[in-house]
Amino acid sequence: MTFSIRKIIRAFAAPKHQLSCSSDVWNEGIAELRRRTEGWHESGAFLLGTNDGKRRRIEKFVYCDDLDRHSLDTGIVIFDGAGYGPLWEMCRRENLTVVADIHVHPNEAMQSESDRTNPMIARKGHIALIAPDFLSRECTARHLGVYTYEGDYRWSYSSGTTAEEFFYVGYWG
Repeated sequence: MTFSIRKIIRAFAAPKHQLSCSSDVWNEGIAELRRRTEGWHESGAFLLGTNDGKRRRIEKFVYCDDLDRHSLDTGIVIFDGAGYGPLWEMCRRENLTVVADIHVHPNEAMQSESDRTNPMIARKGHIALIAPDFLSRECTARHLGVYTYEGDYRWSYSSGTTAEEFFYVGYWG
């Protein structure tokens, strides 16, 4: 019963959102990403959750450097493919899927050429979030660059109010 009430309330509160996250999970995950930047280098995470085909819900952050301890050594996120094995095992064990990824840039929340040509998950529809300024300030959906992989190294992009329409962070996330 609670689940159906939650679903109904969410439909009214955030009807168009394709990605959502509870405030608690988001704030904790962003704080940890900020800590891991040490104020001078990128950090990143895979966002695990559920996907019903229309909407994705973030349940958990899994940090790149927990899967590949050298992924932050160069100052940018370079993830070794060997880290995917433990990631897929975690998804199977917890009955979750990768619904998006996020990484932190030093300045704007804009995709670099390296980001464009090296998607973390090279599957059409994958969502990549980019957070600005090493997360030195508040980070809501409005502050993110939201990129959706279209295949063949092409991405759709949203930011500002468009990103807020796409990604909901709140109580019913």
